Amino acid sequence: MRTSLPSHSQSWKLLFVTTPVGGLGTGLGGGVELSVYNIAKELIRRGHHLDIVAPTGSLWDEFNIVQIPGNLQTIAQSQQRTDPITLPANSLLANMWDYARQQQDHYDLIVNFAYDWLPFYLTPFFHTPIAHFVSMGSLSDALDQIIVQTAKKFPHTIGFYTPSQAATFPELTPPVYYLSSGIDLSLYEFCPHPKHQLAWLGRISPEKGLEDAVQAAQITQIPLKIMGKIQDQPYWEKIQQDYPNAPIEYLGFLSTQELQAVVRECQALLMTPRWIEAFGNVAIEALACGVPVISYSRGGPAEIIVEGKTGFIVPADSVTGLVAAIQKLDTIDRKDCRQSAEQEFSLDALGSRFENWFAQILQQWG
Repeated sequence: MRTSLPSHSQSWKLLFVTTPVGGLGTGLGGGVELSVYNIAKELIRRGHHLDIVAPTGSLWDEFNIVQIPGNLQTIAQSQQRTDPITLPANSLLANMWDYARQQQDHYDLIVNFAYDWLPFYLTPFFHTPIAHFVSMGSLSDALDQIIVQTAKKFPHTIGFYTPSQAATFPELTPPVYYLSSGIDLSLYEFCPHPKHQLAWLGRISPEKGLEDAVQAAQITQIPLKIMGKIQDQPYWEKIQQDYPNAPIEYLGFLSTQELQAVVRECQALLMTPRWIEAFGNVAIEALACGVPVISYSRGGPAEIIVEGKTGFIVPADSVTGLVAAIQKLDTIDRKDCRQSAEQEFSLDALGSRFENWFAQILQQWG
């Protein structure tokens, strides 16, 4: 392990270990994929050396990615709170962390983006420090316990998107870090005059509550553009069966360029989570285009949206609330939405937050 402590003016050697539920760029990793992409991009711009450990089949070619084979991990949101921790045969997750263990002496810091029990359990067995960026709210009793244990034994090493996300973990020991998120604003074009349409963006899976957005579109008769990876095909088919006359169009999993071209022309982005959203990267993507966000009051979006100025927070699971907010969209100045993204969610601000977090870990470890 390198013994000298890098400062912000020096180059750190960082190893990012990503989510084991799917290759980077496939959409299977949800919002954490965009977070990894933007954090890596900004830290490299700042002069740090960065390698990424990711599943075989990752599609990004801008980074030095070590592609690891193995069987994908079951996604956490498909399991019950009390389910035992399991790994498949030839576990991709285990293989990724075995690689990190073998290569740790070449890095100042390892950064874990996997919402899984194993990396936390392995932390005491590494002699290179590990920063854990927790990408979801509490879903598993076993994972809650190991996160709390890690926070106690290794202060400063636990990071979250938002305070509301962190609050779902009981007995968490401070200090913890709130890193928020950020995007490359140059990739998102402001649109002052939208078309008569709405947007919904995310993984198509029950915890995202897409059916409520579809119902709102049916009630208002405003076309709804749906974008994202279909993670649960039967769920998607049932929505189509239940709302055969809803004015919806599924556009697939889109690149950032394609996505923003659609979203920017929408009157609003609807967010309908059934769970506590850790953050909601799609919200800041919409704001960057000048698009207001209407979201249920669950988790991160409530910390992003300025009520009545950049969107509306409505009671959870209230389709009536969604419809009422849609009817008030003409009170929003879309310039305020873009300005909010510029002030709070730039890559520069994101990079500074992560550099400060890493510096605290390395200082503590040194």
